[in-house]
Amino acid sequence: MNPLRRRLAASLPAFGVLALGGVPIIGLTQITPAAQEAQAPALPEPGVIWHLPAITLLDGTVFRPSEAKGRITLIYWWASTCPFCAQQSPEIQKFWLAHRDQGLQVLALSVDRTPAEAKAYLQKKVYTFPAGWVTAEIHRALPKPRGLPVTVVLGRNGAVLQAEKGQMFPEDVAQLASWL
Repeated sequence: MNPLRRRLAASLPAFGVLALGGVPIIGLTQITPAAQEAQAPALPEPGVIWHLPAITLLDGTVFRPSEAKGRITLIYWWASTCPFCAQQSPEIQKFWLAHRDQGLQVLALSVDRTPAEAKAYLQKKVYTFPAGWVTAEIHRALPKPRGLPVTVVLGRNGAVLQAEKGQMFPEDVAQLASWL
């Protein structure tokens, strides 16, 4: 296949057309990140109980739901390419370091294209908060609300205490300590 035709064929699924044996088939669509974001749920309402799945973290350890029982848990969706996340992540790191001994549990979930990208970013920035990568399985069990970054605070019983989309400023992140 010539290079121009290859690029065209590669772009067809994004437009709802699949080229199969050179014949376009209408109706089969690939979910693009923009389409996935448009279908994302709204922020959860306070009081809603969230059941966390077991998640293999980027450092190879496993986050188990039992780790959140009886603890305030901050769930933070981010991406290494998100400029707002780049501003908020250092604050999440400071918050984690300042409050982990007080029972705070952090679960940061990267929506980067690959786990390698997320892992490299965490290493480069020297972030140590527990972080995983959102697989299709994790997305089904714990769908990311609309927006980025997204921060959800769960109470000791798993109920949503606070949910924010968009960048939280340093004073906003620091104020999360009121839940501890």
